Amino acid sequence: MTYDLIVVGGGPAGLAAANSAWQKGLKHILIVERDKELGGILNQCIHNGFGLHRFKEELTGPEYAGRFIDMLKDTGVEVMTDAMVLEINREHEVHVISAEKGYQVLQAKSVVLAMGCRERTRGAIAIPGDRPAGVFTAGSAQRYLNMEGYMVGKRVVILGSGDIGLIMARRMTLEGAKVLACVEVMPYSGGLMRNIVQCLQDWDIPLYLSHTITDIVATNGRVSHVTVSKVDEGRNPVPGSEMEFDCDTVLLSVGLIPENELTRAAGIEMDGRTNGAVVYENMETSVPGIFACGNVVHVHDLVDYVSAESERAGAAAADYVLGAPADEKALNLVNGNGVSYTVPQKIRPGRVAKAADVFFRVRQIFGNSVIEVRDGDNVLASYKREHMAPGEMEHILIPRVLLDKAQSDTVTVSAREA
Repeated sequence: MTYDLIVVGGGPAGLAAANSAWQKGLKHILIVERDKELGGILNQCIHNGFGLHRFKEELTGPEYAGRFIDMLKDTGVEVMTDAMVLEINREHEVHVISAEKGYQVLQAKSVVLAMGCRERTRGAIAIPGDRPAGVFTAGSAQRYLNMEGYMVGKRVVILGSGDIGLIMARRMTLEGAKVLACVEVMPYSGGLMRNIVQCLQDWDIPLYLSHTITDIVATNGRVSHVTVSKVDEGRNPVPGSEMEFDCDTVLLSVGLIPENELTRAAGIEMDGRTNGAVVYENMETSVPGIFACGNVVHVHDLVDYVSAESERAGAAAADYVLGAPADEKALNLVNGNGVSYTVPQKIRPGRVAKAADVFFRVRQIFGNSVIEVRDGDNVLASYKREHMAPGEMEHILIPRVLLDKAQSDTVTVSAREA
């Protein structure tokens, strides 16, 4: 059997893409999920704050996932759980292995990559010191606590101020642990402002910016204390600034990496800035008929944006199968001053209905500021902002009528103080 669409990943991105493709007219759709149930990372995110954009109400992670799982119940989308995708090729062959069905090579007319992302570990950032028990990524600790029912520690230091780490600061506190500090090497937090307020400030948990852990010490095989040092502008420890914290647990919230081993193996063009695939305005990759969406493309801060982006990918996959238009000239979208990356990286104006969605992050904290979209020296569009920070993803709409006016094949997105 040949599927119209195979979606790799059954988290929020995969669920939204599959549902959107079904609504657009595809009838032979398969979701392949490596876990034993659908929902992805949302199943361990039992805090609220999800769905404010998408559903106009506040939901927990499992509730948000449940909305999309319920949508699929009204469709004929097939689901294969506890199954691992080993390979995808340019001919849309998907190699899958599972205990139930063994090794299979499934043919698809189109593929959506929705594998999400994984956490950076201690090895990725090379923290000095002993190698004891008690060092966890924040996401691993979250799964242990929220899904497996294990308390990972009682006296905790968190390295990094990503959203998962901030949320776990509050969660550990609620379960009776003492969170001694959240330590961030950058001069600004990597998380959403609402999480800094609700998860740290509301619980009197100190946030040390421009600090990092410079030593981990073990006693009887378990973390017993850590040394935290201030860092200079080059992120080098400042002698004499050391602080010691007696703790039994270190949680790492030091960044996320898109899960793109399958993407690279398929020969899809990658973007070194995002560690995800280069995509067009409809989330199509450099290989026709293969689309990517969600955190496998770039790390989002809100699942609502993941769903919107993934619905666009699913609809585009349906259009491809049902007869997409021929390739058209594309504009290259690049980052300028103050901007670290843009998604999409390419826009085909002919395929934009009214406006192109563009997401990006800034390199620094901005107050009153202006986002400029330029074609050479010509300003196509500008957008005012009162505040921007690297921890919060920015979103703009570029009208097609402005894209049609571009004289060159490169459009630049930049940010500056007003």
